[in-house]
Amino acid sequence: MDYKKILKTSKSRVAILSALRFLPDSIMLPLQYRVKLGRKLNLKNPQRFTEKLQWYKINYRNPVMHQCVDKYLVREYVKSKGLDSILVPLIGKYDNLDQIDWNTLPDQFVIKTTHGGGGLNVIVCNDKSTLSMDDVKAKLSFDPHPVKSNSLGREWAYYGLQPGIVVEELLINRENPAAGINDYKIFCYGGHAKYIIVDVDRYIGHKRNFYDRDWKNLNVTSDCPASDREIERPANLDEMLRIAEKLSKDFPYVRVDLYNVDGKVYFGELTFYPWSGYVQYTPDEVDYKFGEDFNLVPYKM
Repeated sequence: MDYKKILKTSKSRVAILSALRFLPDSIMLPLQYRVKLGRKLNLKNPQRFTEKLQWYKINYRNPVMHQCVDKYLVREYVKSKGLDSILVPLIGKYDNLDQIDWNTLPDQFVIKTTHGGGGLNVIVCNDKSTLSMDDVKAKLSFDPHPVKSNSLGREWAYYGLQPGIVVEELLINRENPAAGINDYKIFCYGGHAKYIIVDVDRYIGHKRNFYDRDWKNLNVTSDCPASDREIERPANLDEMLRIAEKLSKDFPYVRVDLYNVDGKVYFGELTFYPWSGYVQYTPDEVDYKFGEDFNLVPYKM
């Protein structure tokens, strides 16, 4: 069942999910999993990667996760690992849009909320003179109160965050500025980097390839089509893997997102529930493969 054909607008989907906030996670997550992936969720003995992410939402409670998903506070976490040099230069941190003096901002920048996930609530500004304030307000306005529990995706790490705004320097793909920079999403299990998912051409035809740590193409597709070309292995891939392992060693699983611009590695974000655990991988057995190293045994009661 394609639920998006039934509920055709995101507004209608949000309205229904909001109305169901009263349902506990143990009921709501199996319901969402069934609707989105068309199969029963096994929480008692999860084997699939997507199943283990749902278990993770309900059962794994590490307070450091709150810091790591906050787009401003995570900077201190990165510094604590001795990785100050990979942080994208910060232009400013604000409690709300009204605090921003737009005249002082450079012509190019990235502005985003501190509590957004999944690439939402982000604006890439290539030319400040053409920036639409209506668009800014539509994407970046928020309730100033801390994020409530029972959020729409039931992602515990985001509960209790205090929303804010950060502005960072814009990283540029000098070979093809219109395409945007490559995004390297590294799956890490207990501090071991195993798979690299590369997003390319985000603004001119978004594509995604899956590789193992030896840069072998796994020929996997997901909710984003695979690239029609092989993506070049970064010359400093080993450095990227070392960085990802430093940032991930405190958790059973986390996806470490990095950028690589002109041979320099930059930090993107830490993601504990990639795509909220609702992606259908092809071939299907990849869902099990990605779940093999996701060890939940030490955390089960």
